[in-house]
Amino acid sequence: MRVCHVSPHLPPDQAANALLPAELGRWARARGADVSFVAHEPAQVRSTTEALAGPVAWVARRGPSSPVARLLKIDTWRHAKTITAALDRMAARADLLHLHSNGLIIEVAAAWASRRKVPYLLTLYGTEIWHYRRRRPIDPFLRAYRRASSVTFYSQRLLDKARTLGLDRRDLIVIYPAVNEAFRPRTVETRTAWRAALGIAEPLVILNVKRLHELAGQRFLLDAFERIARGRRDVRLVICGTGPLRGDLETQAAALAIADRVTFTGLLPNEEIARYAAVADVFALPSLLEALPTVAVEALASGTPVVSADHPGGIELHEMFGDDVQVVPKGQSGDLGDALDEALRSPARVLPATLDLVARHFSPAAVQKAYEAAYERALQK
Repeated sequence: MRVCHVSPHLPPDQAANALLPAELGRWARARGADVSFVAHEPAQVRSTTEALAGPVAWVARRGPSSPVARLLKIDTWRHAKTITAALDRMAARADLLHLHSNGLIIEVAAAWASRRKVPYLLTLYGTEIWHYRRRRPIDPFLRAYRRASSVTFYSQRLLDKARTLGLDRRDLIVIYPAVNEAFRPRTVETRTAWRAALGIAEPLVILNVKRLHELAGQRFLLDAFERIARGRRDVRLVICGTGPLRGDLETQAAALAIADRVTFTGLLPNEEIARYAAVADVFALPSLLEALPTVAVEALASGTPVVSADHPGGIELHEMFGDDVQVVPKGQSGDLGDALDEALRSPARVLPATLDLVARHFSPAAVQKAYEAAYERALQK
């Protein structure tokens, strides 16, 4: 089988719609499939194809344009031609296209596949649906959505939201994100040794892993941690990730007099994140909006319970995992602080049933099997 993945992102970008196509490519290549990619150039740094399962056609991102060019869609037309040329090179012999997320690159790829009668799968991650507004009289995203052999969603609530927007159709599927096998429960001895190796002197750890962005809600977490830190000296807050708000968050921590109790690690490889997830006593997810927060499931897979804001992803995880995922109102530092403090007063690891659910729905084997079945259905149509 020959598969071409088309996505706005690929590694080293850390977005979900970068990591999943890369992982799917590795799985397919291991089964003997030919894999290729069409994607925008990385937003962070220039990448090589060494970590990917096949060749990549990188498409430059659109820069600023003049008002006249925007009005006449000149830049859009030119960019579409560039994307089409990349598809001609990478997907000419493909049996199947897998399109990830939305944007012009996806709309052009869907039209390209439809003209050539090549089946394609469309995977949606969150913002495409949460912020969807139908464009009249022509909606290229809707056309791509309707023509797909099937549409997969990162969570059940995301699929439900699509239906409420009038986007119901046949072959809508929920396939949860895969959690790397590095995220698994560790012994007390290993957790203790890793905590020391990571330079954490405190016996208790609150962990957050997200891009440092307004929607991630870390400012509420810092306020919540300040409430906790007033009465105890045995806990450290670790925030893993990079983003535009790092300077603001560090300034906030200093203003709250907790800077010496908060660690900003910056961007880390998955193996290092897995160590922090195992070491942590509770994972905090104060985001304002999430479809399905993989980072929270990674914490659960490591044995660490979660306190989440009541965004759709947090609610869905609470429904799946019960008390191992506590939910508090988003944007409310007091409620977040109270829930985290309660978790620290009697630290516990997640229940065996939680680990079983993670293996059933989020293990690489389960996710790979689900996508293989979706590919087979698409090829048979």
